[in-house]
Amino acid sequence: MICPLNWGLGHATRLVPLIKLLIRNDFDIRIAASGDSLVFLKKEFQKLKFIDFPNYEVRYSRSNSQVFRLLMAIPKIIFYSLKEHWQVKKIIKKKNIDIIISDNRYGLWCKNAYSIFITHQLNAKFPGFLRVFEPGFRMITGLIIKKYDECWIPDCYGDDSLAGELSQLNKKVQRIYYTGIFSRFKNSKERETSEKELDILFILSGPEPQRSVFETTIYNQAVKTQHKIVLVRGTTTINKKHFSFPVYDLLESEKLLSLINKSEIIVCRSGYSSIMDLIALNKKAILVPTPGQTEQEYLAQYLQHKGFFYSVKQSEFNLESAIENIYNAPETDCNSGKDKLRERIMFLKDKQNYR
Repeated sequence: MICPLNWGLGHATRLVPLIKLLIRNDFDIRIAASGDSLVFLKKEFQKLKFIDFPNYEVRYSRSNSQVFRLLMAIPKIIFYSLKEHWQVKKIIKKKNIDIIISDNRYGLWCKNAYSIFITHQLNAKFPGFLRVFEPGFRMITGLIIKKYDECWIPDCYGDDSLAGELSQLNKKVQRIYYTGIFSRFKNSKERETSEKELDILFILSGPEPQRSVFETTIYNQAVKTQHKIVLVRGTTTINKKHFSFPVYDLLESEKLLSLINKSEIIVCRSGYSSIMDLIALNKKAILVPTPGQTEQEYLAQYLQHKGFFYSVKQSEFNLESAIENIYNAPETDCNSGKDKLRERIMFLKDKQNYR
């Protein structure tokens, strides 16, 4: 059973290559998800079995600071982690689950199933005065991760890391495996062979209302430009705006890949899953982190410093100015290096009768 967190689509999209690899190795798979993640994965894997399994939802503030919202969310996250822990025990027993893979859902471990936790954040970044709680958070998450049999980090260890301080430990720890990047496009047969038909592809994602705030910014600026633009909204909510260019809500991976390959520039959030896809396809991109989401703000600054992508704050986003400042991303060994994911999948073959 595979369970992604439903905070934007990133946790679901990055599981696509893992699910495909499991299918090729004859695993019987159930996907437990909710919201847009469930809708997306049902489109992507129409023949699989699904369980509607809600997780805690966090709604961001319209302001650039999310400190108050995050403080208010902590009790809810703790409550839902405990709730889903008890729920998953019932599901495992009822559905005869041998292996459970959780992408950033902290409560989905069980002694009666081989439990795997996927995250790129061993070290979280807190905003403002909340930084004093970072050591305590690392200790708590470390204790939770120890409840799992394995922890997979979709990154490389050391200097080639894409997540930087978020995913790195001072030393390698037993049962924590760096698998290389997860990208649904990493091994795609479709490559950029034709001339670009689109100038800019906007790919939106992430919690509301900031997703809609950025969508409005794009809407207001797009009417002033002559560039060929396409927007992927990344949501199932109703579109109430009348755009003068093609707009999609959710797209299957192959359709999105086709658009990406036809586009000269990608504009998207600096979510880690989006970054892995951009690296896999070696695309030029403008990163616009979700305001107040410190993980995305850190990744945008870190990768701009490394010379990978140009980044700009949402409040300062100007399409024409951003296009003038964009540059080509260099190759990284984290994309071309040996993939450790297959090695972990082969190990799981022996865990199919774990109970």
